[in-house]
Amino acid sequence: MRFRERQIHEVGHGHHLCLPFDDEDERQRLVGAYLSAGLDRGERLSYFSDLRPVPDVLAWLEKAGVPATAAAASGRLTVATAEDAYLTAGRFDPDAAVAKLHRTVRSALAAGFAGLRVSGEMSWALRDAQGAGLLEEYETKVNRVFAGRRASAICQYDTRRFGAARVASLDRRHPGIVGLAPLHTSPTLHLVPAFQAGQLCLRVEGEVDYHTADVFAAALRTVARRPGDVRVDMSRLDFIDLSGMRILAQAADELAPGRRLHLVELAPTLCEVIRVAGWDAGSSLVVSPPSP
Repeated sequence: MRFRERQIHEVGHGHHLCLPFDDEDERQRLVGAYLSAGLDRGERLSYFSDLRPVPDVLAWLEKAGVPATAAAASGRLTVATAEDAYLTAGRFDPDAAVAKLHRTVRSALAAGFAGLRVSGEMSWALRDAQGAGLLEEYETKVNRVFAGRRASAICQYDTRRFGAARVASLDRRHPGIVGLAPLHTSPTLHLVPAFQAGQLCLRVEGEVDYHTADVFAAALRTVARRPGDVRVDMSRLDFIDLSGMRILAQAADELAPGRRLHLVELAPTLCEVIRVAGWDAGSSLVVSPPSP
């Protein structure tokens, strides 16, 4: 299986990526790194805000590590609101928005920039603007603006506002997704937070044993601090010993009432171990074997 994720430092020309987020600090870090890299590469930046006025956006970007004020003064950065970027007379027209982006790319290249780097806050589509329901159509059509061209885009979707199902639908319209920073990486184990089907999960790649038990437990606690149920993707798990299984059961027990820990794509033999041990007897631990 090839993951569609691309780390923020890998984003370059031709990329149109979805950035689901449920943590403001994380969003700020990722967007700041993306835009700062564009300035370093001699690209023009376009930032589309939802409701915040331009001075507030510049301050937000400065806090994220982007020299936004200087970049705006020199013409290397433009900031526009959703009304200016996506809506015409209060109406959203996907074809008009795509055409506008085409012109923006051509303008940046004609001005001598190395490329165009775009990021937009997409929560404007949750308001009652006419045509906002055509957002999926827009995200599909806008792929051709960036494919094979000296331009890239990251679309920001707040999962707390859009919900998992809508984010999953919008994610599918993008060729890729922004990858989150691993919580642990070693020759034998990678623990990577990721958004799958619009929901945050912890992806386990490699082997979990007594050598990595502590970092595994710490990663589970980190993910459990986020709201909602906890999902653990076990599709790339090569091995887990009994201590690792106990850590999963304990993590489920420590969740607040009503929350669950979902083990997704868990090997059938391990599902049976959990059943025999009785760790799934309560409602807090849910196991799902691989799909047929």
